[in-house]
Amino acid sequence: MEHRHFLLHKPHGYLSQFIYEKKRHKKLLGELYAFPEGTMAIGRLDEDSEGLLLLTTDGMMSELVRSKTIEKEYYAQVDGLITDEAIARLEAGVEIGFKGIRYTTKPCQAKKIVALPECIGDGRRIRDERHGPTSWVSLTLTEGKFRQVRKMTAAVGFPTLRLVRVRVGEFTLGLPAGEVREVSSFF
Repeated sequence: MEHRHFLLHKPHGYLSQFIYEKKRHKKLLGELYAFPEGTMAIGRLDEDSEGLLLLTTDGMMSELVRSKTIEKEYYAQVDGLITDEAIARLEAGVEIGFKGIRYTTKPCQAKKIVALPECIGDGRRIRDERHGPTSWVSLTLTEGKFRQVRKMTAAVGFPTLRLVRVRVGEFTLGLPAGEVREVSSFF
């Protein structure tokens, strides 16, 4: 069997899965595209997050992409104007909670974002300027704990309002929200 691989710009409000067995209806990936049987998301973006999601029919490829050698870059819109001090703390690693224990994140790359790429789009409306300013920060990680980026920005005093994954390894987000592109392989 020849495996298939896909890039998806997961919109806000969708789960990173194909089956949801609880009673409440959720939007699932299969509503966006006719993926072949056996397709799985590589890693996850929670329902409130958006951006680049890799999908494959090859479980071994999933293991490779989720490894700690592949960088994942996120753009986070945060509450307030993020400071240079907060950026430095994010880069050094911050303490967050994970599975009921305290965990210090690995050092990462962090920087302020001045201009957003067009593919991010407007997304969902967060709030208007009456409620205070917001700013954007880029975080490039090689680990992926549960809601890690959100926990990291909150730990330095700038809660995440909107989160978009813009890169996984060499693949960048270049699709409009909800669009899918098939690729020959990931690596």
